[in-house]
Amino acid sequence: MPVYSRQWPDEFAAQGSPARRGARFALILAAHVGLIWAVMELATRPEVREIASDLMVRLIEPELKKELPPAPPKAPQRPVKPPPIMTAAPETPAPTAAFAVAPQPPAPAVIEAAPAPVVTGARFDADYLSNPKPVYPTASRRLGEEGKVMLRVRVSAAGAPLAVDIKQSSGFARLDEAAKTAVERWRFVPAKRGAEAVESWVAVPIVFSLQSS
Repeated sequence: MPVYSRQWPDEFAAQGSPARRGARFALILAAHVGLIWAVMELATRPEVREIASDLMVRLIEPELKKELPPAPPKAPQRPVKPPPIMTAAPETPAPTAAFAVAPQPPAPAVIEAAPAPVVTGARFDADYLSNPKPVYPTASRRLGEEGKVMLRVRVSAAGAPLAVDIKQSSGFARLDEAAKTAVERWRFVPAKRGAEAVESWVAVPIVFSLQSS
């Protein structure tokens, strides 16, 4: 199958010689450079700047004057509580074990108590005293009165009876009185604290019996 090809004319090749094309290119370049220089020269002049700024303001103002939709009312903002500041608790030092030994109490002082003096009671039965027996009342013999009288006698340091009291009655007044009268005339061996004679009380029993009289 035969292939057909078509040769397109070269427009640039048909437009003159290379010298002409070079002159035309230089002319176009010079025109562009002159235009750029003229624009820059005008831009540096103050009156041109004022005109340009007025023009820009006039072009921008209508855009700013457009009514903007009203902003929705802001909801009242609740006060935001600041988050609590977390602080680490100070570390307390661990208690150190401590103990103290109490001082030993002093030993109790040993006090040697002096021996208490020996106290001996008063006596009325010594043979050398020769104390007479009470007289048995005649009326009591005839009536058969018998009994035991307990007397309480206060004896001085010299051995004399200072007081005679009836501690226990025999049940018969005559016998009680006879015993008291007899003892009031007696002598006693005084009580002693150690070697010292002291005053004391002594009990004296008197028995009235018809069988032993």
